[in-house]
Amino acid sequence: MGPGNGPHGEARSGGADGRLPVVLVGGLHAEARQETVERLLRAVPGSVALHHDLATAAEGTVRRTIRDAGGQLDVGEAPLVNDCACCALREDLVPELERLADSGTTRLAVVELWDSVEPRAMAEVTDAHGGDVLRLTGVVTAVDPALVLSCLGNGDDLAEAGLAAAASDQRTVGDAWARQLEYAPVLALVDGGEAEEEDRALLTQLHPTARQVDVRRETGALASLALAGFDVEAAAAAQHPACALLPHDADESGVGTFVWHRTRPFHPERLYQALEDLTCAAARSRGRFWLADRPDTLLSWDAAGGALCVENAGPWLASLPDAAWEMVPPMRRAAAALDWHPEHGDCCQHLVFTSPGLDREGLERLLDSCLLTDAEYRAGPEGWKHLPAAFDTLLDPVS
Repeated sequence: MGPGNGPHGEARSGGADGRLPVVLVGGLHAEARQETVERLLRAVPGSVALHHDLATAAEGTVRRTIRDAGGQLDVGEAPLVNDCACCALREDLVPELERLADSGTTRLAVVELWDSVEPRAMAEVTDAHGGDVLRLTGVVTAVDPALVLSCLGNGDDLAEAGLAAAASDQRTVGDAWARQLEYAPVLALVDGGEAEEEDRALLTQLHPTARQVDVRRETGALASLALAGFDVEAAAAAQHPACALLPHDADESGVGTFVWHRTRPFHPERLYQALEDLTCAAARSRGRFWLADRPDTLLSWDAAGGALCVENAGPWLASLPDAAWEMVPPMRRAAAALDWHPEHGDCCQHLVFTSPGLDREGLERLLDSCLLTDAEYRAGPEGWKHLPAAFDTLLDPVS
């Protein structure tokens, strides 16, 4: 098989290395997403859009459509897998992309994700199974700036909103939207004219490192970014609570971001009692935290739409033997070095709250009140383990 040829010997379309460039376009804002896809189809000759409609899953199938700038090219169905529409998408996505690559005519595959599908899972599937046929070159989340706050603050379950991808899907609208927004390095803005300065400030503070592109004015830039390249491993590392690229302090147009950093553990019971107030204090909060009764465990904090998820994210590096450090990704080691304390190592509190009308002083007082007192702190790790295990129901649920 010669360079640039498909598995059956036909000429393969796509990039300079012979692989078909693939860009993922996602987001809950369906109209903004669809316009972004249409702009890409017109801007890149030979591009084709692939879309799986998971809304038909209740009927037992997932509807697949393929179109180009001129209109629909093909319609098909993918059967459900384990009663999960998103699983069907995963199983069907790469074979369909490979078929487009083998056609010899496609120059760019634009994957328009369904409403609640998170781009990370699809990016990792495409990267892991695309082999020498596919090359993921971009991940874009389409945004109507006027809808950012309403989506982020929506605590409804996806199932209630008719957007669940599986019967077991327990995400909320706000949670799904936050993950879609924060994973993509490119935000494609489709402004319907109703967005205010507060909306734009909130968007920028939620994801300050993203490149924002006005879809209607910067179509060429959008096309270039769709082909620029995408590093799946770096993107995953940037989402890990141990080394997430969290926003910095900010205050603009009535929107604030408050960064709270401490090097003393939380009292588990006092923090647990404050969870509701802390979760509702901001439209979005995230980060990592340290519980006194679990001194070796890095815990993640992820809240949106009034719903909080706390999870065990593995050990703090300070609790690992030296030999284990060689197996830790460089980005994680670098992040730990920035937070390193001579006594506690990388164990710390690093929480970030972003919201319009943020009460910084109130948040700081409440968070500080949940830390160990001087007397409690002096008891040391052995003493801390005897504190009330208030988080057991969240972190160690009975199966």
